[in-house]
Amino acid sequence: MLKGKTALVTGSTSGIGLGLAKALARQGANVVLNGFGDAKGPQDEVRALGVQAAYHGADMSKPAEIEAMMGFAAERFGRVDILVNNAGIQHVARVEEFQPEKWDAVLAINLSSAFHATRLALPAMRAANWGRIINVASVHGLVASAEKSAYVAAKHGLVGLTKVVALENATTGVTCNAICPGWVLTPLVQKQVDAKAAANGWSNEEATRHLLGEKEPSMQFTTPEELGELAVFFCSPAANNVRGVAWNMDGGWAAQ
Repeated sequence: MLKGKTALVTGSTSGIGLGLAKALARQGANVVLNGFGDAKGPQDEVRALGVQAAYHGADMSKPAEIEAMMGFAAERFGRVDILVNNAGIQHVARVEEFQPEKWDAVLAINLSSAFHATRLALPAMRAANWGRIINVASVHGLVASAEKSAYVAAKHGLVGLTKVVALENATTGVTCNAICPGWVLTPLVQKQVDAKAAANGWSNEEATRHLLGEKEPSMQFTTPEELGELAVFFCSPAANNVRGVAWNMDGGWAAQ
């Protein structure tokens, strides 16, 4: 379905981002990966799906590096057809104890980076009259949790940005939508499960039940593969008129 298209996925060397990148690659899209850590392994995984893969290590908190990444993608593949803004970090503390530099870092990577990548991708998308911008927000873009002020503010902002970009391009072939996951079993979340188990003397299974039971009625994790299939849907002809939605895959979290 996406043969000949190019997808750029930020924060895609592991976890949700890599799952999204691989789902788009299975549909024939060439992929530009971005993120920290091992880049060769993820590139090999994407290439094994029969498409081209490239990598750019832009620090998503720095606008100049984002611009360099977008230029790299355009030079390598012509343009970015599908932009997936997935890069994100987390810091947990009460508001009065939240370090200002942590606030700035969370806002820069979780929100401002999406703005910069989007503004740079839009001209080529509009010229081609086709483009897909997919913002990976969070259920925390819809509801709040204590001690996550910067993350919740950034993800609410990302949902708002999604709506504005959708409206500004509503009469074109460029769409913008957000995915709002609940708990996804990524390496980072597994660390939270492990920490909860260690702190309370629980087994991994008990810690998982407690983690999910606090928020997610389905009592099951969403998978990166499921999120990837939703991204594929947003890129399909069936989603041509899906514009500005914040689609939660959260096991009923926000329905409570």
